[in-house]
Amino acid sequence: MCPLLSDPQIDFNSQHRKIMADQDLATKAPEVDAQEDSEQPQPSMTEHCTSDRPTPAGEVPTGELTKLNGVDVYIAKPSDYPHAPSKLLLLLTGGTGLKSTNNQLQADKFAREGYLVVMPDQFEGDIAPNTIMPAEEQPSWVEQIKLAAAQTTKAFLIDMWLARHTPEKVLPLLHKVIEGAKEEFADAIANGGGIYGAGYCFGARYILILGGKHAHPVAGGQDSKPQDDVEQGVVDKGPEIKVGAVAHPTVVTKEELAAIQVPVSLALVDNDPVFPDDVVKAGKEALEKNGVEHEIKTYAGVPHGFAVIGSYDDQNIASEQQVAFEQMLGWLQAH
Repeated sequence: MCPLLSDPQIDFNSQHRKIMADQDLATKAPEVDAQEDSEQPQPSMTEHCTSDRPTPAGEVPTGELTKLNGVDVYIAKPSDYPHAPSKLLLLLTGGTGLKSTNNQLQADKFAREGYLVVMPDQFEGDIAPNTIMPAEEQPSWVEQIKLAAAQTTKAFLIDMWLARHTPEKVLPLLHKVIEGAKEEFADAIANGGGIYGAGYCFGARYILILGGKHAHPVAGGQDSKPQDDVEQGVVDKGPEIKVGAVAHPTVVTKEELAAIQVPVSLALVDNDPVFPDDVVKAGKEALEKNGVEHEIKTYAGVPHGFAVIGSYDDQNIASEQQVAFEQMLGWLQAH
C-alpha cells in the first residue's frame, strides 16, 4: 500500500499543518512585514468583495460606459437630466469593478433617486481575482487538503492584487475623474454644493479617504528625495467630497478614519473580519473627538458585501440589503 495512504488521519494532520504554515506566509502582501508592528490592519478581502451575487432577474443596466478625463467610467443619469437639476454622486465599487452588471445596476438605482452617478474604473481593467469556490457538502480528507491549498492560492492572489492597487495608484485616477467631472458636470456639482460620495468594500475606503485630508501622489514618485513635499512626490489634498456614505469598508486604517472631515454614514457588518471591532471603535472615537457628523449602523446575520445589489435566497439578507441602501440614500439626501 502506498505509504501516503497508510494512515489517512496522521497524513491529513501533517499535510494540514504544512498548509496552514504556508498560508501564514502566502496571505501576506509584500508590504506587510514592514507594517506588522503598526496600527494598520493586515490587508484582507473576502470573496464577497471580489465576486458578484446572481444578478436580480429581469434587471438590465441603462447607463453608459465612456471615458472621463481619460479614465473609463460608467455614467448613470436621472431620466429627466439635464432638463431637471441633479446632484453628482461619485460611486466607488468593490473588487468586481466597472463592468460588473450588479455594480452598474447599483449606479442606476442611485440615478433613479436623482443623482448623476459617475462610477470610475479604479483598477484600470485589473479586477480582483475571482474567489468563488465550488461548495462541497462533506469533503473527504483529500478534498480538504485540495480546498485548503486553493484557499491559500486565493488569499495570495488577492493580496498580490491589493499590492497592485494602493492609494498611490488609485488616488491619482480618482483625482482625474473628479477634475473631469468638475468640467463636464459642473451644473450637477453646483446644484449639490459639491460632490457626493458612496462606496462599497474596496471603494468604501477611498470614499472615506476623499472625505478627509490625504496625501496625493504627484510626478516624481515616492522614491524621489528632493527638498519640498511636491518634489518628494506628495501634496496634501482634500476633502474632495462634501458627504460620504459607505458599506462594509475593507483595508481601512485608523489614521484614515481619524482624517475624515465630512459627514459620513457607515453601514457595517457585525463581526466583520476585514473591518474589525478595534478599528470600528477607534473610528467612532476619532469622529466624535473631531466633531464630525456621522452615523454607524451594524447589520447582524449578513455577509460582508451584502449591501451590493445581488440576489440572496435568505430573505433576511435580501431585506437588509434594501435597508442599507435606504440608510446610505437617506444620509446623502439629508446633506
